[in-house]
Amino acid sequence: MVFSLTFHIKFSISIYIIPSFSIFISSLIGITWTQTLPIMVAFIATFIFLLALTNAQNAPGDYLALHNRARAQVGVGPMQWSNTVAAYAQAYAKKRKGDCAMIHSTGPYGENIAAGYYPEFTGADAVKLWVNEKPLYDHASNKCVGGECGHYTQMVWRSSVRLGCARVPCKANSQFVVCNYDPPGNYIGEKPYDSWVV
Repeated sequence: MVFSLTFHIKFSISIYIIPSFSIFISSLIGITWTQTLPIMVAFIATFIFLLALTNAQNAPGDYLALHNRARAQVGVGPMQWSNTVAAYAQAYAKKRKGDCAMIHSTGPYGENIAAGYYPEFTGADAVKLWVNEKPLYDHASNKCVGGECGHYTQMVWRSSVRLGCARVPCKANSQFVVCNYDPPGNYIGEKPYDSWVV
């Protein structure tokens, strides 16, 4: 019911805004408002599609799918979404709304954070950044080579089985993304997964 109400509101607004804006534009460029109406409808439809696409890449299933794909590549079992862990992530993300600072929460969970300095930066974009650290992790030596890889090792940590993530807008059209892992990983001297699965 909420979805249909939201859709109805957007549709109702579009009914009133599109002709008015079309009349305004048509008066500027000398064509009739009925000629500009199809262009405006296409523009609004594209905007709504892109908005829906961006929101889709911030859903629990999107976070889980990307994490579980990375875990499967090294033989680690899938994670499950945890509303408790997600609530913690959301509460911490809200604290970063004012500054978008890359500061960890130091809470009871493992944690990955990222910030995208443009409004379209999604939760999926953040997870992909962490997955891209995979080539920097050397399993034999259990070390990062040539850069940071701790985000990746937390993602594939074998005993981290519950996931919760959040994304909030912060200063200057940026986005702050946090994923928390239960139980936490990245223990010094331990490998994220067994060597036989590589």
